[in-house]
Amino acid sequence: MTRILLLSDTHSHIDEKILKYANKADEIWHAGDIGSLIVTNQLKKIKPIRAVYGNIDDHIAQMEFPLDNRFMCEGVDVWMTHIGGYPNKYSPRIKESIKNNPPKLFISGHSHILKVMWDKKLNLLHMNPGACGKHGFHQVRTMLQFVIEGDEIKNLEIIELGKR
Repeated sequence: MTRILLLSDTHSHIDEKILKYANKADEIWHAGDIGSLIVTNQLKKIKPIRAVYGNIDDHIAQMEFPLDNRFMCEGVDVWMTHIGGYPNKYSPRIKESIKNNPPKLFISGHSHILKVMWDKKLNLLHMNPGACGKHGFHQVRTMLQFVIEGDEIKNLEIIELGKR
């Protein structure tokens, strides 16, 4: 069993509310627009982190993290990227790849809109945790936490961190 904290679009913001949930996780996944690496460095001190860089991230973040991160967590094939779209509206950059080799869990950020959707055509679960930073048009800061056990994704919870 692996407890995951999924966040995105911190835009250089980290606070005690985020860290409280990070301490409860086994792994922290960041879906891009990190901002300052102070964010990921602080999270790395708490738990292992998997991340991708986003469109606001500089060359330093791009050297540390990939554009796409495809990995296995227990029995779940995960693909994380910052600008990936969502079912029926995937980004042109990944559209063919995701159709030809779909993961079980597809994660993106960028939109600042929390969204969890099932893609019936590709038989995958899409997650976007929204934004937990304070920059952007979103009104409420959000993250997701869930459990991966074997090949199951379960116990999904939305975390609201308050207004930005």
